[in-house]
Amino acid sequence: MKALVLCGGVPQIALIKELKSRGVTTILADMNENVSARPYADKFYPVSVLDVEAVRRVAIDEKVDFLITVCADQVLEVVAKIAEELGLPWYIDAETAENVSKKSFMKKIFWENGVPTTKYVIMDKLDEEKIAHLEYPIIVKPVDAYSSRGVRKVSNIDELREAFDVAVNISRTGTAIVEEFAEGEEVTVDVYVEDGKAHVLCLSNIYKIGEDGKFIINRSRIPADVSAEIAEQISDTAQRIADAFGLKNNPMLIQLITDGKKINVVEFCARTGGGIKFLMIKKISGFDVVRAVVDLTMGEKPHVGEIKKAENITINEFIYCKAGTLDHVEGFEELLADGTIAEYSVFKSAGAKFDQINSSGDRVAFFSIVADTEEELKRRHAEANSRVRAIGTNGEDLIRHDLIAKFSK
Repeated sequence: MKALVLCGGVPQIALIKELKSRGVTTILADMNENVSARPYADKFYPVSVLDVEAVRRVAIDEKVDFLITVCADQVLEVVAKIAEELGLPWYIDAETAENVSKKSFMKKIFWENGVPTTKYVIMDKLDEEKIAHLEYPIIVKPVDAYSSRGVRKVSNIDELREAFDVAVNISRTGTAIVEEFAEGEEVTVDVYVEDGKAHVLCLSNIYKIGEDGKFIINRSRIPADVSAEIAEQISDTAQRIADAFGLKNNPMLIQLITDGKKINVVEFCARTGGGIKFLMIKKISGFDVVRAVVDLTMGEKPHVGEIKKAENITINEFIYCKAGTLDHVEGFEELLADGTIAEYSVFKSAGAKFDQINSSGDRVAFFSIVADTEEELKRRHAEANSRVRAIGTNGEDLIRHDLIAKFSK
């Protein structure tokens, strides 16, 4: 059998390994010729995974048995569309994939089905009368972007006008969503839907940089620090979302805000969280979401079974850089060897250029720390921050250590 894998990040390395373990030949497509998964694939095509025509040509030319990806947002829609056109298997049909990828449709369904969410307006041109009923602060974001691109929190009309222009320019449809800001802690919920039943696998606290009104993830904590009452609300809401969108067998990611008394759903998608979330889910719950997607695509039936509870605390630190050009990274392997960190991954290669931090795609690396107590967690975190380096071509350390240090203080 032959599979076309879309995207070449860390999750796709695990995906390719899983496919190869089953004797499947892997064709990898990604616009970036230096993606980390390329050495693991049997063949590589440098095409944009969002270019439907280009991806379709590769699928036809290579005579693949199926297309597949994991932990990728908008690519889900591309896979579903091409798979349906070519009569190939995929775990979600094209119409549903489009619906769960459009924030405009999503918010509408939330309101119609009692999913708790904030008041909102969707526009292609800013109409101040239409948003007069919304209270500041306000969140502005493209209806179809990802990785926090174009998402801004604004406090007045002048900031709103600027953020709106940015959002519509990023949006493929030239449309932005303007919604009230929900106060509280952000939580991501990783779910697997089996025969229509939503099983919560993992709850994570999410922390964001927040500079210049942007919302870019730089840290997560597992398990999330939420009460049993909030956990129950989350479970009920996950089921409500699965029912509302007719989801039967698929992974699902929900982003929400909680003030400790109630929750507000920001958005969701029929996929697993990005980055190294697939590893965390497997360690914490015992369920392998990458294997489950392969099973679904190859006609097998994954079963969630008993979900384990987290036995310790995990912090995942996503590392960003100031302006410069990367030469190499230092310190990670030594920290892994002495047990300070549990794992790490480097996302950028020599020659990568950094400017402003605009999205999660600007991460240079991440490290994970596991500890039994808060004190030990902070000690290891501070130690890791003092030793990791991303050396630029000018010999300077480019890492934004100030962002990392905010946790240890």
